[in-house]
Amino acid sequence: MQTDENWIKKFRLLILVVFLLVCVTFLFYLDWQESHKEFTFAVLDIGQGDALFIESPTGVQILVDAGPTKKVLNELSKVMSPFDRSLDAIIMTHPDQDHIGGFADVLKYYKVGEVFEPGILTDSKTYQNLEVEIQKKKIPDILARRGMRLDLGGGAVLDILFPDRDVSAWETNEGCIVARLSYGDISVMLTGDAPIKTEKIILSENKSEQLKSTILKAGHHGSRTSTSQEFLQAVNPEYALISVGKDNKYGHPHQEVLDLLNKFKAQILRTDLLGTIIMKSDGDMLKWKYAR
Repeated sequence: MQTDENWIKKFRLLILVVFLLVCVTFLFYLDWQESHKEFTFAVLDIGQGDALFIESPTGVQILVDAGPTKKVLNELSKVMSPFDRSLDAIIMTHPDQDHIGGFADVLKYYKVGEVFEPGILTDSKTYQNLEVEIQKKKIPDILARRGMRLDLGGGAVLDILFPDRDVSAWETNEGCIVARLSYGDISVMLTGDAPIKTEKIILSENKSEQLKSTILKAGHHGSRTSTSQEFLQAVNPEYALISVGKDNKYGHPHQEVLDLLNKFKAQILRTDLLGTIIMKSDGDMLKWKYAR
């Protein structure tokens, strides 16, 4: 009798294990199927700062900035599988706390393939500690320069527009990385905190058709120091995404910028109002969703 009961218990345990394996396999399949169908671009709701997630149709994943704190980890869970602990690259647009503070935790929990940065020198402890960690983990550290094209797979590419020169001694915002992301008919202008001075350089080096983009990630959280009328005229976006903290002390986004975006009929999407903003596309159509 005891033997029969033991056998029944073992049989039930076996059934449970098989069931769990089937569930896990199914989840992996759904995750693979989702990540290999569409292009994803997300502005993560990390408060007052920037953190942008990119995934190509072939599954290449890039994190552009990581916000000021480890909140980025929770937001990444909204766009990445819980089984996925690797990023093909991270991009530090410039070494300000509100853009790189979260990278320390990202490097703890994710394997990172490459690092891209503008080469701005700063005595910031956050930046110095991050550089030490990158070297310790032997992650290739690459200077981003105008003319570089990152092939993300499946037809998705990221073109570096700035810096076009040595910016080691530049003010951090002025020397930050600006890039244009494109997939099919969809394109995204990534401006970091680039001010009007940097926008003018980019305008002088590129024709309007090279800058025109479906989506503009508004510079410097919607500050009046960025998003000039001339730059906006060249980019001519259908959507303007603003990464900004609720009730922030800077008054971002500034009303002048909102008025200008409305003048150009760009639909404004803000993380302080909507949470994490996730765009998916097949290269033609756009789908939006928001995650708080």
